[in-house]
Amino acid sequence: MNKMRFVVSLTTRDNDYQAEQAAAAEHAATCLGSEIEILYAENDAVQQSQQLLRIIQSSAWLPAGIIFEPVGATGLPQVAKAAAAAGVGWVVLNRTVDYLSDLRRNYRIPIFSIKSDHEEIGRIQGKQVAAVLPRGGNVLLIQGSGESSGARERLSGLNETKPANIQVRVVKSDWTEQGARKTVSSWLTLSTSRREHLDAVVSQNDVMAIGARKAFQEITDAETRARFSRVLYLGVDGVRTTGQEWLKRDLLAGTVFVPTNADIAIEMLTTAIRKGNIPCETNLTVPKALPSVEELRAKLGRRTV
Repeated sequence: MNKMRFVVSLTTRDNDYQAEQAAAAEHAATCLGSEIEILYAENDAVQQSQQLLRIIQSSAWLPAGIIFEPVGATGLPQVAKAAAAAGVGWVVLNRTVDYLSDLRRNYRIPIFSIKSDHEEIGRIQGKQVAAVLPRGGNVLLIQGSGESSGARERLSGLNETKPANIQVRVVKSDWTEQGARKTVSSWLTLSTSRREHLDAVVSQNDVMAIGARKAFQEITDAETRARFSRVLYLGVDGVRTTGQEWLKRDLLAGTVFVPTNADIAIEMLTTAIRKGNIPCETNLTVPKALPSVEELRAKLGRRTV
C-alpha cells in the first residue's frame, strides 16, 4: 500500500499549542506509516492561502489531505474548493466555517472540521473565575484575534458562567506571548488602567497569560507594580512542557487542558480514505480544567479580594 501524504498548515511557530499540534501530527503520521509536511503561516492569512494553493496546483504528487488551522476569519473557502476539486481531503481545525456543507454535497471525499469545544472552554474559565474570586472582582480578559470564531465562542462561554459580581474588561492580542506583553503594556499606559483595581488576568491561552504577567512585572513605578503583584493568572491549552509547568511553578493559578486535534484529523482522514466512510461534518474534542474547579476553589477561594 502506497504511503499517504498529508499537509498540516498551522498558524505560527510562536505558540506552544501550535508546536504541540505539530508534534502530535508527526507522531500520528509516523504511527500510521504516512508522510507529513508541516507549514507555518506566521499569522498571515495571505501567506497561508498562497502556501496551500501552491501545493494544490503543483503538478507533483498531491497530498491525500490538507489539515489546517485558519489564520483569517473566512477559513479560505476558495482554497478549500480547489482542494476538493483536486480530490484532496480537507480538514479545518478549531474554527467554524460556513462552506463545509456545500463542499460535502458536491464532493464525495473527506471534508470536515475538528474543533476544540470553545464555548465549553469559556464556561470552564467562567467557573474558574468564580472559584478564585468568590466575592467578585475585576478581571482583565486577553482575547485572541477578533477574527477567530474560537475567541468569540470562548468569550461567550465565559460570560455564560461567570458570576454577575465579576466585571470583565477585554483587550485583544495575537495568541503569542510577545503580542500579549505589548497589548498589556499599552493598556497600562492609560491613566485609568494604572488606577484600576485588578484581581485576575484571564487569557485565552497560556502564553498570552505569561506575556501579560511579564508586562506587569516591567512596571517601573514600585508602588504600582506592587499593587498588581497579587493578580492571579488563568490560561488555556495546558501543554505539558509549558502551561502545566507554569502551573507547578505557580506562574498560573489554573488553565484549561485542550487536547490536540491535528493527530485526530490524520487518523480520521486515514480511516476515511481507506474505508470510504465520510466523518461527521463537525467533531469536538473535550477540554478539562487543570486543576479541577473544586481543587482551585479549595486552594484560592478563601483569598481576600
